[in-house]
Amino acid sequence: MNLLHIDSSILGDHSVSRKISAAAVAALSAAHPGLSVTYRDLDASPAPHQSGALLAARGLAPDARTPDQARDVADADAVLDEFLAADIVVIGVPMYNFGIPSTLKSWIDHLAVAGRTFRYSEAGVEGLAGGKRVILASSRGGYYGPDSPAAPLQHQESYLRGFLGFIGVHDVEVVGAEGVNLSPDHKQRALETAVTVAGGLGEARQAA
Repeated sequence: MNLLHIDSSILGDHSVSRKISAAAVAALSAAHPGLSVTYRDLDASPAPHQSGALLAARGLAPDARTPDQARDVADADAVLDEFLAADIVVIGVPMYNFGIPSTLKSWIDHLAVAGRTFRYSEAGVEGLAGGKRVILASSRGGYYGPDSPAAPLQHQESYLRGFLGFIGVHDVEVVGAEGVNLSPDHKQRALETAVTVAGGLGEARQAA
């Protein structure tokens, strides 16, 4: 089995989402001996942003590309190949300004490829990337749950669920910590709870 681990927080060792995603990967690795883990840190090594230059490079024959163009196309292709090869995907995703980090959005842009992850048919859109288990390791500074007055501003989990569903991925779990900016004590309690839940992910799925 292959696991793809994505982190997108800009906070390094101070990141809540990174701690949750790490706990999830550790639990899944323990539950699946021999699991192959690929790690991509989008803060340290961002995926190339979609651009006119990248689109133009894709339109060239490989031997007509400059070294920089060849590198950018290869980097973008690697994003999709890593995702398609994964049986499990763990995504560390903090909420920034009601949405996801721009680096994570850029990563997602390379997954939306007609003919690879989705296709249009007479019956409508068909997702082609199903059969994966995706775990969102989420962190939020405030409260944005369904019963919260701020729920309409939550474009983090809702966006990811919507996109993943579009490409055929419906096995999506969220392990999150909310209200982490309310106080240091609350942050610690929310983090500890989320890490405990993440630590049981492998056992929970094996027992199902």
